[in-house]
Amino acid sequence: MSNVAKLPHQKELFGHPVGLYVLFFTEMWERFSYYGMRALLVLYLTSKTTAENPGVGWSQGEALALYGWYTALVYIASIPGGILADKFLGQKKISYSWCNFISNWT
Repeated sequence: MSNVAKLPHQKELFGHPVGLYVLFFTEMWERFSYYGMRALLVLYLTSKTTAENPGVGWSQGEALALYGWYTALVYIASIPGGILADKFLGQKKISYSWCNFISNWT
């Protein structure tokens, strides 16, 4: 058991910092949207172009190949991003730069 005293300005909920709950729900919804969109990606790519909700009309093999590349690049991209953050920019600058890139790219 830790004997660290709680600072007077730290709010707690059930013995945990309030920010922990924000972190948990942010991570939960991020994962929900990521895994949900992965499934919808394949459905969209394989849907016929003449259907009621038209898709791209790819074969299942082509769609799964792109799905594999997408999944791999999500995990692989963290390696150069981590190196760039650790060696050159730092956590805050790389986060701001990436958010700026994403917001201007989409």
